[in-house]
Amino acid sequence: MEALDPRILEALDFLPNYLGQHVILSVSALALGLGISLPLALWGTRAPRLCWFLLTTASVIQTIPSLALLALFYPLLLALSLLTNSIFGIGFSALGFLPSLLALALYSMLPILRNTVTGILGVDPAVKEAAQGVGMTPIQSLFRIELPLALPVIMAGVRTAAVWVIGTATLATTVGQTSLGNYIFTGLQTQNWILVLFGCVAAALLALVVDQLLAIAERVLGRRRRERVIGAVITLGALLFAASLTPLARGQDDYVVGAKGFAEQYILASLIEQRLNAAGLTASTRGNLGSAVVFNALRAGDVDLYVDYTGTIWTNYMRRSDTGTREFVFEEMREWLDATHNIGVLGALGFENAYALAMRRDRAEELGIRTIDDLAVHARNLVVGGDLEIFSRPEWAALIAAYGLVFGEERTMQPTFMYPAVVGGDVDVITAFSSDGRIALYDLLVLEDPRQAIPPYDAVLLTAPQRAGDLALSTALGPLIEAIDIEKMREANLSVSRENNQLTQEEAARRLWQSIAAN
Repeated sequence: MEALDPRILEALDFLPNYLGQHVILSVSALALGLGISLPLALWGTRAPRLCWFLLTTASVIQTIPSLALLALFYPLLLALSLLTNSIFGIGFSALGFLPSLLALALYSMLPILRNTVTGILGVDPAVKEAAQGVGMTPIQSLFRIELPLALPVIMAGVRTAAVWVIGTATLATTVGQTSLGNYIFTGLQTQNWILVLFGCVAAALLALVVDQLLAIAERVLGRRRRERVIGAVITLGALLFAASLTPLARGQDDYVVGAKGFAEQYILASLIEQRLNAAGLTASTRGNLGSAVVFNALRAGDVDLYVDYTGTIWTNYMRRSDTGTREFVFEEMREWLDATHNIGVLGALGFENAYALAMRRDRAEELGIRTIDDLAVHARNLVVGGDLEIFSRPEWAALIAAYGLVFGEERTMQPTFMYPAVVGGDVDVITAFSSDGRIALYDLLVLEDPRQAIPPYDAVLLTAPQRAGDLALSTALGPLIEAIDIEKMREANLSVSRENNQLTQEEAARRLWQSIAAN
């Protein structure tokens, strides 16, 4: 019997954790949304102006892109945590579960509000008059007559909200909450389409199962009062159990490794986690975080360490527009991180992952382009493809200012698709990464930067303020410092990206360590 594809085994291995976290988040968000929306909707049926305001507000929230709403909650909660810590000496983790819970709860509110209002207002007025005629108070009429009659419409709204929440919860991965979205984001970055498909199918099946469970609950709640009470008790017990499983806090002996959302970061985070575990330390990874999110998470202590790049710190956080030698930038960055944020620098890993402009070699030769100066002459007739953030980063502004680049069109896309796009001729130029093995794989020409508009981008290992002077951390990760050259990193990157010869990120990390240890 032929063994299963290792990518399928990898997906199955992650399933209990990803699915469990996804269910806990979705159920908690739906419960919170229901707990807020149902009382407001009942109040709104008695106050038309309030009803209009509630439905309008919920509709406006629904128009905000879900990814943006999730991203906005993190800095807001982080600021609140810093405020409570300064006043009361008590902070909380603003990364992961809490911003995801609040954002998803807001997304669940519209269908619940709308259907509850519609259901209650749709009850036949003659029925309400009959209830008044037998001496019922408005509250008694609401709970004994109107709500039971409106229950099918209300449950339809709850079921719609549940499906929305489960689908949107996959995006919670971007703010550090483990979910089925981990499959999707990781798969996209590493071209592991099995992981992408696994995540999509699992989320869809979960939504179908929850929808059917809610349909059963609707039938149970519609029978007798006793059964309604039993159903409510069971639901409450399940929610309390789910809440008890939610990791709201972690021990000080745990190390959380942060990672941005691309293949190199997955490999490095896995390598760091493996080295910490091998040293007898407990470690876990929070991946697929944006640049600003992971930096702020480190500063706040929500993650303990991660790999960043000197150029990113230099331009995005230090707001420096000048440049210099690699040694100068590194020392200036180290001093600034320590003085401003108490963030430590264990050291540089030994390779540089810089932004670079790359073209298909034959296309560049056809136009006589070898440098960015040469590119500027033809740029108006060319299409450039970039990753999701490059066109809004200071590095791009520096390139534009230094070379006067004006492209005919700018296209934003996932880094996974940039390389096939330039090879296939869909774009002429891409913003590549110097440590990406696909540059050699596709025989791309990296254009020279004679004006040095792009600063050095040495990979550096940063530690959170609470890990300052952590000897166990330094001992476990010391062998990685200055031990990974550019060729090792390119080979590791390529090993998780190449079609038909794909390794898991954990296996790629193990092989990278073997090559380090061999030297």
